Amino acid sequence: MTRKIPPLNPLRVFECTARCGSFTNAAEELYVSQSAVSRQVAALEEYLGIRLFLREQGGVTLTPAGERYYREIGPAFTAIASATERLRRTTATSPLKLRVYATFATKWLMRRLHVFQELHPDIHVRISTAVAPVNFAKDDVDGAIQLGDGSWPGADAEFLFGDEIEPVCSPVLEEPTALSRHRLLHSRYRRRDWSDWLTAFGYAVPEEAEPTVFPSSLLTYQAALEGLGIAMGQIPLLQSELESGQLVRPFGQPLRRNLGYYLVMPHGVAPPAKLRYFRDWLMSEIEQASSAPEAVQ
Repeated sequence: MTRKIPPLNPLRVFECTARCGSFTNAAEELYVSQSAVSRQVAALEEYLGIRLFLREQGGVTLTPAGERYYREIGPAFTAIASATERLRRTTATSPLKLRVYATFATKWLMRRLHVFQELHPDIHVRISTAVAPVNFAKDDVDGAIQLGDGSWPGADAEFLFGDEIEPVCSPVLEEPTALSRHRLLHSRYRRRDWSDWLTAFGYAVPEEAEPTVFPSSLLTYQAALEGLGIAMGQIPLLQSELESGQLVRPFGQPLRRNLGYYLVMPHGVAPPAKLRYFRDWLMSEIEQASSAPEAVQ
């Protein structure tokens, strides 16, 4: 059976007026006009079919029925206010939970996260990694950093930077541009990278009987660092290795595709302050990185 509950806004105005003792004080607390308070109270009285206040020249007083009603509903509003405050405190002090593409987390975010922690020492960041697209209806996270085309159901996505790829290898590798002489290192989740790049720049796609495939981009890059072959690198994520000379770009031909890294947030929900702070810091770091001199080829 459907419960009969009065319109909530008039009910809230009644509770505030009864607690404050006047329409004027209630109007000040609710940031509305005194006439608006009067109209809301009148609407509740009409709904209930009973007078709740006596309107007198010196102000208003509760009727006996109004007093009984306030005694019963007043504690409910107090409980709501207390529960809301407890929830706000809990939310403010809870960690910022982020789901981040593993390669981005390791090669880009972790190298800079100390800066965010210095700026916001009261915000604790908790990072999880996964390849599957984020689902805010199921995943207990505040936001995510993911690779894709910018379209995630039930989410808003803000572009960070593009997916720029190019062959990279250890400088100890001899004649790296002679692709037929070296192993092409593949990442399991980025199997199209090599064929896309080779096709884009007119190179023949090698016929490898058994391609060297690693379960992650991180292992693929480590294999390249160890001189095991040539990897297709995500250039924005390998700036440290390129600047230090651990990896080189023998071709100097980057390919930019219609993919990119995005900050993904729940749709239609105002992001909490901690996520807004993280977003602002993230954008600032990306702007600084994009304005820095290009890594040595």
